[in-house]
Amino acid sequence: MVYSKHNIFSRITGSDNFFIVNLLSGSADILGPAEGNMLHDYLEGKDIAEEFRKNLQEKGYLVDEKDEAKLYRNKYLDFIDTRDEDEVQLFFVPNYSCNFACTYCYQDEYAPVKQELTTAVIDAFFSYVGHEFAGQKKYLTVFGGEPLLNSPKQKELIAYLLKQANESNLEVCFVTNGYSLVEYIDLLRTSRIREIQVTLDGIGIVHDSRRFLKGGGATFEKIVSGIDACLRMRLPVNLRMVIDKENIQGLPELAQFAIDKGWTKNEFFKTQIGRNYELHHCQATSEKLFSRISLYETIYQQIQKHPYILEFYKPAYSVSKFLFENGSLPDPLFDACPACKTEWAFDYTGHIFSCTATVGKTDESLGTFYPEVSRKDELIAAWENRDVTAISECFGCSMQLACGGGCGSVAKNRSGNVCSTDCRPVKELLELGFSTYFGKA
Repeated sequence: MVYSKHNIFSRITGSDNFFIVNLLSGSADILGPAEGNMLHDYLEGKDIAEEFRKNLQEKGYLVDEKDEAKLYRNKYLDFIDTRDEDEVQLFFVPNYSCNFACTYCYQDEYAPVKQELTTAVIDAFFSYVGHEFAGQKKYLTVFGGEPLLNSPKQKELIAYLLKQANESNLEVCFVTNGYSLVEYIDLLRTSRIREIQVTLDGIGIVHDSRRFLKGGGATFEKIVSGIDACLRMRLPVNLRMVIDKENIQGLPELAQFAIDKGWTKNEFFKTQIGRNYELHHCQATSEKLFSRISLYETIYQQIQKHPYILEFYKPAYSVSKFLFENGSLPDPLFDACPACKTEWAFDYTGHIFSCTATVGKTDESLGTFYPEVSRKDELIAAWENRDVTAISECFGCSMQLACGGGCGSVAKNRSGNVCSTDCRPVKELLELGFSTYFGKA
């Protein structure tokens, strides 16, 4: 028997205890100091107690290599079968224009397109979706730019889009800055709204110094009014906070604000944290950006000082939160990139893209749905085939089934190759997660 190549073993942050996790076998355990040190001894080639060895074998931490390879193949086939049946998220961008001038906008260097959305484009989109994704579970997410611009023409087009979505029996999500939610409430109520994602980067001046109107102007209070209106109408809100070093100290304050508003007790309210990072181009103030692990180390420190943050936002810390809430590990993650599998993106120019990270980049277009249908099958295949079994750097990595190779777009930006890695700091996140959700004792 050998030590499984999929074991993730480390000490819990701030504790003398250890954890060991194996996504392939589905086992996870907290080890006391004596057991943790014994496992360290084993890894150094020293003898360990026979009973402890048997426990490791029963949990799948010590394995027969051939048996483990067979299990890996079977789990991979299960993953592919499940993914083929998964719901597909279809993003549609009605425009790249926006009424905000956010300090970290990644679309600010997009070349302006002298073209407008028409009902003909909308019809072509729904025709393409109806044909290409026939028989598949799917839903629509309207993205931007800012899709909910407060103009008569935009409202007319969004109304037509929602009408077509209703006729296609599609639930709809919106990703919006939230400034015009109040003006759109009655229109949104005509459709099956799954979620409205809105961003607040703090409260008051913290938010307004980052997410302000073009030409200047505060936005915080109006967005809050929109969130309140949505929740009154039972429209689900997903509140997102985009964090970097300029606003991280405002997380406790925003959490307390949401708690005081009663949002965190509302069944139609949830939250997420977005890390401000370089996507398509280097930001002028890139020194303000967190790495993935430094962000979550800082959030961990804030939670220690302000435990009520967990009422507002519970970090995933890789699989830690899932394990805490479900009492078991998730299935192995052979692929973290949904592009061209369970996610596609389309825009008002008639182009098809792999995902929201590539949408709008003309050199990333995978074909068109308007004015004619075309597909770049070789490029699509590269996205479709990307998973940890196709990324050579993942082959010997013990983190692969928790990381899934990361984001394909980020990997491609880094290396020029879709089938390369965007590594996640899985072990470090688990160290923080076990401490947060399972304690330090």
